[in-house]
Amino acid sequence: MPSAQPSSVPSFLYGTAWKEDRTAALTELAIRSGFRGIDTANQRRHYFEAAVGQGLAAVYRAGIVTRNDVFLQTKFTYQNGQDHRLPYDPAATLSVQVAQSMASSLEHLGTDHVDSFVLHGPASHSHWTTDDFETWQAMIKERDAGRTRLLGVSNISLAQLQQMARAHAEPPAFVQNRCYARLGWDREVRAFCRERNIIYQGFSLLTANVEVLRHPSINALAAEMNTMPAQIIFAFARQVGMLPLTGTSSAEHVQQDLESLRITLRPEAVRAIESIAG
Repeated sequence: MPSAQPSSVPSFLYGTAWKEDRTAALTELAIRSGFRGIDTANQRRHYFEAAVGQGLAAVYRAGIVTRNDVFLQTKFTYQNGQDHRLPYDPAATLSVQVAQSMASSLEHLGTDHVDSFVLHGPASHSHWTTDDFETWQAMIKERDAGRTRLLGVSNISLAQLQQMARAHAEPPAFVQNRCYARLGWDREVRAFCRERNIIYQGFSLLTANVEVLRHPSINALAAEMNTMPAQIIFAFARQVGMLPLTGTSSAEHVQQDLESLRITLRPEAVRAIESIAG
């Protein structure tokens, strides 16, 4: 097992998807600004994981943080979610692909372990498959070998989580989903997680909910509290039990997002936001 482990999961994650050539600089900016949780994936189609490692190396060299101060989360992505730049042999078994993807991630990130290893979405949109079970067992082996502390699943439905449970699969520590207000802020999945002490990670909280950011009640609340609408949404997310992600590329917004950690909404404000779009 890794000898140096962060004591806890951070209250905010910085997501590194779709950053391309800015990935290293933005990862460094996030850490220098105060983020201590970094989310990435070994999926070159949407992430530049090696550049995340470059950004981390820069802050380590500068003495801003040590590896033990940072929560690192990466993902295993099936071939149908990749482009031609695969981090594993596509002819290998899924178990071997998981091991190869992890080895590649550790090299990219310059570490001997990550803190969270996430299945980047089930193999099917409709159900939990035998491929998923094989992949999950391989991920458990990576955890048991000390190459990750925790496991998670992303882009997963309530039905798939229920199927996973019925198959007696080990439950995840995390569920990470795109969170739409118009779908009740993924209320049913959040309830499933809450009942089982699974941490729900919400992403695209802003980009998936532009209509909420423009809602008169959100803007009135932001004006009343002298904050930004985005800060209200992140504060809301935490107060309903989410671990939020932000993927902003703006230095100003990085700081504003972190400042949202100091915001506490009144219970009636939380209820109002949860009911805005379902």
